Amino acid sequence: MKTCLVVDDSNVVRKLAKRMLEPEMRILEAEDGEDALNVCRKQLPDVILLDWHMPRMNGYQFLLALRELPDGKNPKVVFCTTDTNVANIMRALKSGADEYIIKPFDKAGLENKFREVGVL
Repeated sequence: MKTCLVVDDSNVVRKLAKRMLEPEMRILEAEDGEDALNVCRKQLPDVILLDWHMPRMNGYQFLLALRELPDGKNPKVVFCTTDTNVANIMRALKSGADEYIIKPFDKAGLENKFREVGVL
């Protein structure tokens, strides 16, 4: 079974994503980039659903740190954000994100993005 790490400072978003993705995937959760980096140092997930705006370490900073870890280029990263700034989206994609989805999202949209990156 594939593993998804949901990284978002909103407990509601983490729980919603978990409900949408289980039982197809095992779900791990992190409240911010620092917590997510600690999770990834122990076990890299197959895919990461990543918020952009978070305290301590934002999603973009996490992405850069993740890609520097041994095998850190392997997890698929789908940014999940309210930010519709095309420049930010392009920066994330050029820095190693695989896809993005705009909040609010629904189950069909999330599953489609995960299919696009090859994890569903």
